Amino acid sequence: MADTAVVKSCCDSESPTPELEVFNWGDKDVWGKSAYNTMWCLIGCSIGDLGTIAAFQFIFTESGWSTMQIMMLAMFNGIMTSIILETIILSKQMILSEAFKVAIGMSLISMIGMETAMNLVDYFLTGGAMLTWWVIPLMLLAGFLTPWPYNYWRLKKYGKACH
Repeated sequence: MADTAVVKSCCDSESPTPELEVFNWGDKDVWGKSAYNTMWCLIGCSIGDLGTIAAFQFIFTESGWSTMQIMMLAMFNGIMTSIILETIILSKQMILSEAFKVAIGMSLISMIGMETAMNLVDYFLTGGAMLTWWVIPLMLLAGFLTPWPYNYWRLKKYGKACH
């Protein structure tokens, strides 16, 4: 008599099933820390973004730049000022070159999302790159809320924070 090997298929009820790891979105401490990180990113982005829009609105009024060009420059400047601010903050914890690498690597997706949200709110509510007293709080709110879940996820999953 020949020995027969028993082969279990993936459909057998006795086969082990891998447990799915469920991500925890309910960690209040991580939400707080990620809100803090997002706030610093928002401060940095807002300085460059709002400053650029204000400059074109009040100083360079006859520049000939289109709304899209102004908004793209505002987004670029917002990202640059955020990287500078975060590098300064991180340089208190590590050497400057490392702080710069961390500021770019850990925040870029967050900053792009933040800048996009802020400028879309401005565009859809004012029709262009125009700062008004009532649109700025809405821009800042959108700029904060858009990357916050991403910052939470990154902090919770990888333990990585910008500040």
